[in-house]
Formats: sequence, C-alpha cells, structure tokens
Amino acid sequence: MSHYFGSPTGAYVMREVAAELAGERRTVRTASGVFSADGLDHATAILLRTVPAPTRGTVVDLGCGWGPIALHLALSEPGVEVVAVDVNPRARELCAINAELLGVADRVRVLTPEQAPKRYDELWSNPPIRIGKPALHALLLEWLPRVELAHLVVGKNLGADSLARWLAEQGWPCERLASSKGFRVFEARRGTPAESVHTAE
Repeated sequence: MSHYFGSPTGAYVMREVAAELAGERRTVRTASGVFSADGLDHATAILLRTVPAPTRGTVVDLGCGWGPIALHLALSEPGVEVVAVDVNPRARELCAINAELLGVADRVRVLTPEQAPKRYDELWSNPPIRIGKPALHALLLEWLPRVELAHLVVGKNLGADSLARWLAEQGWPCERLASSKGFRVFEARRGTPAESVHTAE
C-alpha cells in the first residue's frame, strides 16, 4: 500500500519485465514499492485494450506508476502528449526511465501532482481505489475539473458501480465501455445529459 501514499520503504532494486504496450511486447523497468511491479496488471490491460488512444492532444495519466498508460498512449499515437503524475517518487523515476528507453521521453512529462498543469484534453487512470472512498472522491474532484473526458478502470468488487453512480451525481455521468474479468471500464464526460450508467452491449 505504500505506493499509494508517497515515498516507499524498502530496498530499491530495479528489474526488467515484459509488457504488451501499443500492440507490441516491450521490456520495461519496475521495482518494489510501485503498483504492479511484476508487469502490466489485468485492469490496466483491459483499459488499454478497450479504449482507443486519442490521435492528438494532451492526456494526464493520474497515478502513473511505472508508466504503462502513459507509455502506451505515447507509443500508439505520435500526436499525443502525456503528463504522467504520481505521488510516489520511485514510480515517477521508473516512468521517466521507461519513457527514455522506449523513445517517447519527448512526449511523456513525469511530474508531481503539485507540478502538473491545470488543463488537459483527457484523463486516463486505474485509480487508487484502496486509498478509501473519501480520499478517492477528493482526488477525483481535484482532477476531473481539469478535463472534459475521463477513462477509468475499476474493479467490480471494489465498488465500480457505486463509483459510477457517485460520478454521475457530481455531473460526470459514465458510459460503461466494457466489463471483463471483474473490471469495469468507464468513460465519463463533463456535461453529458445522462444521469446513470449506460452499459455497452
């Protein structure tokens, strides 16, 4: 859980793992003390497989970890710039290293939340559900006003549907784009007139 709250404890031992990003198997660096240190987690893989990368614009990857979302988006579309944000300094360092290794460091900026710009075209995230509902709601209320569109992946047994209802109550109605292996992929749009979750058949 330390990867959710700031500087991790324990030895910083970097290692190489393989992950499928932008349709190819890539070698990236991870380490203990970051989320999904063993490679691409199932939830993020479902998000990346379900939602096409935008062809242009600036995306914020909220809670970037070692960088799977940011790297995938930058590798998929040369017209996309990504701001990768994380409170964990080890995660930020690994994301920057991986962006350099994969040749997209010019389009992936890795920043602390305090350094991050205030406006983006889209937000992509496998949000940190386990920080607890009050902290998660506060995090989303801080970041959603910076975008017009958000793509989120959330575990069904971790409250995906209740989160979608809460988002709708905040003026961010969701469309469920996919449901796979116990995870939901949601698209939330500012100002959409819908008031509940719509299921993609």
